[in-house]
Amino acid sequence: MATTNDLKNGMVLNLDGQLWSVIWFQHHKPGKGGAVVRTKLKNIESGKTVDKTFNADVKVDVANVDKRTMQYLYNDGSNYVFMDTSTYDQIEVTPEIVGDAKNFLLENQDAIVATNDGRVLYIELPASVELTVEYTEPGLQGDRSTGGTKPARLETGHEISVPLFITTGEKIKVDTRDSGYLGRVSQ
Repeated sequence: MATTNDLKNGMVLNLDGQLWSVIWFQHHKPGKGGAVVRTKLKNIESGKTVDKTFNADVKVDVANVDKRTMQYLYNDGSNYVFMDTSTYDQIEVTPEIVGDAKNFLLENQDAIVATNDGRVLYIELPASVELTVEYTEPGLQGDRSTGGTKPARLETGHEISVPLFITTGEKIKVDTRDSGYLGRVSQ
């Protein structure tokens, strides 16, 4: 248990049996009446975001979320298998929980797996990953580094937009939050 005065961004609360992550909070003292804490909460399972106001010093239930770095091993056809590198325990994660992270997961890559009471909540990847371009149309004479983009298929099978000068087989840096191209990787 904690009070609303102890809230921090990223903290996970258990409200009415559902897990909510604190995205934003603000202590507010109106001219009249008691202090309140305004929050923006995101439901971990559904992704729904709500605004909620608590009275100051109200007790809230903080959920115990265990975040561990695990290695992605393989997809067995229905689930994604991760291994804890310290204990060698393997867990299976459903595609619904992995979500868009599947577009950037390569075998033997590390990811943070967040669990609560043995139940996997979400997969967290680094802000950017380095992937190889599996296929893209060749650039044409006159293509410049500024200007247009073209589609490129990455080694994970995910398709993103890249500048015209990128060629098949090149290693590029990709933003895992919005699938954006961040630049070439020098080798």
